[in-house]
Amino acid sequence: MTKQWHPVTIVLKPGSGEINMVKKVYYNWKDVEHMIMAINNLMYADNWRPDYIVGLTRGGLVPAVIMSNMTGIPMHTLDVRFRDTDGLNGPETNCWMAEEAYGYVPAEKRTEPGVTSDPARKKNILIFDDINDSGRTMNWIKEDWQGGCLPDNANWSTIWGQSVRFACLLDNQASNFHDIDYTAMEINKAETPTWIVFPWEGERDYGNF
Repeated sequence: MTKQWHPVTIVLKPGSGEINMVKKVYYNWKDVEHMIMAINNLMYADNWRPDYIVGLTRGGLVPAVIMSNMTGIPMHTLDVRFRDTDGLNGPETNCWMAEEAYGYVPAEKRTEPGVTSDPARKKNILIFDDINDSGRTMNWIKEDWQGGCLPDNANWSTIWGQSVRFACLLDNQASNFHDIDYTAMEINKAETPTWIVFPWEGERDYGNF
């Protein structure tokens, strides 16, 4: 994929006596717009369109809103934070999204015994974050959704990567999550330690807006 953005890179030294340097990379709003357009083009090439986008708190909210406005696709939010919490409230468990991903049929509406899903009830869902960094967030969602809605049913193997897909602006190849379906750019923090700064994070962007 041809990169259409030009992030500003500043090299930082983490501490005196340390050999490894950390790149601090700034992306501006135009960069983000190009990234989202690239992801949208990948979905179009796949002939796949979500029924709604799920923006993950906090980093995925802004790009999800931009994509929603760009495409007209509705958006919902999901609070999956492991930082900036009070230590009591963890990530937001969600069941209705999992049920829509699965196409779950409530017991009182089943027409055949043992048939728990209906393709007509399934929703295509795009889960969107700014970066797949450690992989903890995406892995938690898969475990939570599958664990909260018929965890032992084999149908889940046909959901991930099909009706439910994952997207992020940047995909860290050193992450523990390897099922990103759409990304604008791959990086590898294990090979090149990098501190990513997006324009909504409050730091000055030294590039052109």
